[in-house]
Amino acid sequence: MLRDRHFWMVVAAGLLLGGLGALLAVWGNPENSGICVSCFIENSAGALGMHDNPRMQYLRPELIGFVLGAMASALLFREFRSRGGSAPLPRLFAGIFLMVGCAVFIGCPIKLFLRLTAGDLTAVAGVAGLVAGVWGGLRGLANGVEPGQTSRGQGHGGPLIPAFFILLLVFLLIRPAFILFSTQGSAAQHAPVPLALGAGVVLGALAQRSRFCITGSIRDVFLMGKRTPALWGVLAFLAAAVAANLATGRFNPGLHGQPGAHLEHLWSFLGMGLTGWISVLIGGCPFRQLIKAGEGDADAGLVVVGMFIGGALVQSWGIAATAAGVSLTGKVAILAGFASVLAASLLFRSRSI
Repeated sequence: MLRDRHFWMVVAAGLLLGGLGALLAVWGNPENSGICVSCFIENSAGALGMHDNPRMQYLRPELIGFVLGAMASALLFREFRSRGGSAPLPRLFAGIFLMVGCAVFIGCPIKLFLRLTAGDLTAVAGVAGLVAGVWGGLRGLANGVEPGQTSRGQGHGGPLIPAFFILLLVFLLIRPAFILFSTQGSAAQHAPVPLALGAGVVLGALAQRSRFCITGSIRDVFLMGKRTPALWGVLAFLAAAVAANLATGRFNPGLHGQPGAHLEHLWSFLGMGLTGWISVLIGGCPFRQLIKAGEGDADAGLVVVGMFIGGALVQSWGIAATAAGVSLTGKVAILAGFASVLAASLLFRSRSI
């Protein structure tokens, strides 16, 4: 009975994430970017003054909703636990390099599949890279790579990240002068706040209950094959997003002229490869890290802090790719990311293996 309930929760999470991801673009978010955790973090970091790109500054309500929805669900079902203490500095850097990988691809794993279901064929290279990265991460785990064990208790600061996002919600609603809001560019394109915030809360709560995660689903398919509910969650995501794009006339197959995309396929592959590899090692993609932080996981909270720092750096240092392609700085950052993860994997490899 519980197994059946979990199965349908995962399917529902996939359906809503795919459907709302496509519809939020219809309601005002950038095209093919109804939901993009990495883009939202770059926007929110800019709103806080962490970078000065005037086209990327907006406190994204969906981001706030993900964390607060997860927190509310965890509190309601008595699953909020303050826990942490596992390799804090490596997790901080993992968050930074997650943003590097996403910025070079131009999107997180959720946006990857939203781009694909809108007909963006440049996303195929990213899918291949994500799958390869997840496989690489699994090989690392199989060979004893372990960032460290978490512990439970009241001293790990689990409530701090939810409290920070409550503060961001206050800033979003009262709009103090020190919070920056773009008047042009992709950050100026956004769905109405009630719709965006409501969608985020619903998705955050459902993701907390179902444990749904794009990279986690690919990982589970490698481990369990067709037996995993995660496979059906991903299929539900794809079906809902394709249906929404077809119904709204936003399915435009092709390689050229796709919004928020570039044609440097090797770097798309490597960007998503880095993202997939890191996600497996730390237990989830950027979206999953937000959900875990919302339920009191201070380790995930450090990853979230790292993602905000990374969101500032990819904009300030010109790492983020554009429609024109990937900069030299972006390419160097990707290679540095792979070198850092490889070094960390060797450092955290169990001596008994």
